[in-house]
Amino acid sequence: MGLLDSVLGALANNTGNANSGTIGGSDPKAALIQAVLGMLANNQSGGGLGGLGGLLGNLQNAGLGQIVDSWIGTGQNQPVSGDQLTQALGDDQLGNLAQASGIPQGDIAGHLAQILPGLVDHLTPNGQVPESGGDLGSEIGNLLGGFLGGKSA
Repeated sequence: MGLLDSVLGALANNTGNANSGTIGGSDPKAALIQAVLGMLANNQSGGGLGGLGGLLGNLQNAGLGQIVDSWIGTGQNQPVSGDQLTQALGDDQLGNLAQASGIPQGDIAGHLAQILPGLVDHLTPNGQVPESGGDLGSEIGNLLGGFLGGKSA
């Protein structure tokens, strides 16, 4: 499946969950990756982030534009703190991610701060954000469907 296979493979390697056959497993970061990708794919649902563009827009509007630009660009990714993500995304969005991933809400922002730079970096190859309405959403959906193997989320 191309891009997202490499995203998940790279992120799974970074979280120590490589070749497990599932994203979720016992690693909270892997479960969070699955939750974030699910929300990016379901950008029209109540728990959605508005797709990748919506997520990036929320972060940029919260004053994190230079940090987000580093994730999209081809250079070094700048770090983000859990507090910055809490301010940018709000308790409702973090609560949705906590519920979807099974991570306590008090811990979600810290875990998200660790995975989000790499996730955005891998979803924006060559420093380009995929156009909305493109194949990103369907590719995420198909990929998650394969990983979930028919289990209800």
